[in-house]
Amino acid sequence: MPQPQGPQAPTAAQAPAGAAPGGGSARPERLGRTAAVVPAAGRGVRLGPGAPKALRALSGTPMLIHAVRAMAASRAVSLVVVVAPPDGAAAVKNLLDTHALPERTDYVVVPGGETRQESVRLGLEVLPEDVTTVLVHDAARPLVPVESVDAVIEAVRGGAPAVVPAVPLADTVKEVEPAGAPGVPEPVLSTPVRARLRAVQTPQGFDRETLVRAHATVVFDGEGATDDAGMVERLGEPVVVVPGHEEAFKVTRPLDLLLAEAVLARRRANDGF
Repeated sequence: MPQPQGPQAPTAAQAPAGAAPGGGSARPERLGRTAAVVPAAGRGVRLGPGAPKALRALSGTPMLIHAVRAMAASRAVSLVVVVAPPDGAAAVKNLLDTHALPERTDYVVVPGGETRQESVRLGLEVLPEDVTTVLVHDAARPLVPVESVDAVIEAVRGGAPAVVPAVPLADTVKEVEPAGAPGVPEPVLSTPVRARLRAVQTPQGFDRETLVRAHATVVFDGEGATDDAGMVERLGEPVVVVPGHEEAFKVTRPLDLLLAEAVLARRRANDGF
């Protein structure tokens, strides 16, 4: 198992009294450590040719570093596990070594798999035993505010097996019958009630035992298990939503990079970020 970098991580014997994976039928408050798993093995082809998406520069700093710092900004997060491209773990570790993180935050870099699900599973496998709350965060969401991170952690520690931050939709959504080829008109099947819909963000938060069980029994399939929370839903476990934030958007296309640069510029001007 890779050893955490940075300050010495507490051992399981140092975990707070009562810490335990899961929470039993009463779902008591979880008192163990919190860790974040950041899968960053994808190439992000929609951003165009170049470096893997997580390593694209945002105001001169790789998006991955922004995302890791966003997790480390929460005082509750004591460990960040970065899941790197299978052939790029050494380079990612060197990158993290050269960018400052809070002294209280350890980090580990592990090689990822061929799929996002496999990469998250590989990240889960290196977590210390005393970690009871796990965040899974997209490296392509570099600007999530610490308030959103803390809200997710608080809800999991309060007993929820799975928590997602989400925002209301601004646009009307249509369910359609997918066309067999690009550009072909698609018949509308229904119009969901917009007030009941939410756009889900990350970090998603989980009771560790629940997330490990989901990864052992459920597969991403594009039909309801398209994220970690969807996998937990397939187990029949409840998933709850906490308010997300407009700045936690996913950087997927070139226009998103421009928006992210604008957000960082505003933060620097207003907050000295």
